[in-house]
Amino acid sequence: MLDQKTLAYINMYAIMGTLENLCELDPEARALLKNNKPISLAFDVKGGPKATLTFSNGRVRLEPGVAGNASIRIPVGSCAKFNAVVDGKATPIPVKGFQHIKFLLGDFDALTKRLEKHLRASEEDLADPIFAERSTILMLYVISVALSQIGDYDEIGKFSASHIPDGDVQFSVKGGVGATIRVKDHVLSTIKQRPESPRALMEFESLELARALFDGKVNAVASIGEGAIAMGGMINMIDNLNRILDRVALYLA
Repeated sequence: MLDQKTLAYINMYAIMGTLENLCELDPEARALLKNNKPISLAFDVKGGPKATLTFSNGRVRLEPGVAGNASIRIPVGSCAKFNAVVDGKATPIPVKGFQHIKFLLGDFDALTKRLEKHLRASEEDLADPIFAERSTILMLYVISVALSQIGDYDEIGKFSASHIPDGDVQFSVKGGVGATIRVKDHVLSTIKQRPESPRALMEFESLELARALFDGKVNAVASIGEGAIAMGGMINMIDNLNRILDRVALYLA
């Protein structure tokens, strides 16, 4: 059974947070925001995450907390209701920024659909190598951030996190994109760049292997045995992070 609070944090920081990276990587996403004046959208989830998305010059930035000067403010009554909003099963009602409804229903909606196209890519989409590379990079960022949310909020994830010593774990593709899972006092956070001095490492041989793993087309244990996934450093960090990673698929299904 999924914990709605954990899922809300994943939806806010792992999914919506990846809009930042989408606009960095995808010209079509950037183009959606090119003609907009700077605008900010704050979600205030009762008992859950609070964050503000700022859209400016073809870029997106997500910051924790509800910015007092946000152009649009949307309170959501519970984590479950926020998850329904992200799934498109509920319509949020802003308490501030009604004059920006056109942005919400237009460019913002198109941007989130563009992200969904990358995160739930079809075989036809993935036949384009440029799209496939972007999609896989975005998936790695989503998974790396989701790892931290599960380690911090999911009860099973927190149990595993309680056994991880302080330090940085490198989660990366060989010669390519990478992220840092930082552990401090058993609290996890994700930084979307490689660590300078990792205490442990989990690295995929290639983007193609990472894609196949994310899509469930190859077995992770077999890939480790074959050396296609490199692991090193403090074994207890990797072991417990792998237990958290096992739960990522449940939340992102």
